[in-house]
Amino acid sequence: MKEYWNKRFMSEGLIWGEQPSETAYHAKELFLMHHIRTVLVPGAGYGRNTKILSDIFEVDAIELSSEAVILARQWDDRSCFIEKSIFDLSVTNKQYDAVYCYDLLHLFTNIDREKLILKCIEQLGQEGIYYFTCFSDEDSAFGKGMEVEKNTFEYKNGKLAHFFSEDDLKNHFKETNIIETGSLQENFEYSNGAIRTYKLRYIYGIKRLA
Repeated sequence: MKEYWNKRFMSEGLIWGEQPSETAYHAKELFLMHHIRTVLVPGAGYGRNTKILSDIFEVDAIELSSEAVILARQWDDRSCFIEKSIFDLSVTNKQYDAVYCYDLLHLFTNIDREKLILKCIEQLGQEGIYYFTCFSDEDSAFGKGMEVEKNTFEYKNGKLAHFFSEDDLKNHFKETNIIETGSLQENFEYSNGAIRTYKLRYIYGIKRLA
């Protein structure tokens, strides 16, 4: 996976443009409401979404791709970018008030999705907030390619995606206190000029108290 993303960032640069996701603004509002100070962003890419958060919060960003980290440190010099696998989140040796995880969860099969969620929740303090986004089963790519697990398809050559229903997404976070789920449509203008519309879901909640 690292090689795949390094090649993409090297050849395409700021792949998804410069504008943050609408969900980054939404998460920012929620984090302010909860008086958040520190935020962890796994799978941060080149910092397209961290930049809107780091103007207020202390942000640590985990990214596997060395090429993305080079871009990110130029694009968002307020966040701390750490070149690591998302499955090594404990390398920060810190706990955070919030986690913002954008369009990462759907890239894995079920066992690794569970690991990712657990790693993120473990990084939160007792009353920590999480905000995740993922592909919706209402997206036009749903059902394309070879199905490798239920609702998980190799929709591009060598690239998997899981497409979530609302119930499926809630089930992934059943060990937490889910506050809100929702859906939205996002339009991307890629660095090569191509335009693509995605249908996403989001989930927002609080780490379950012990």
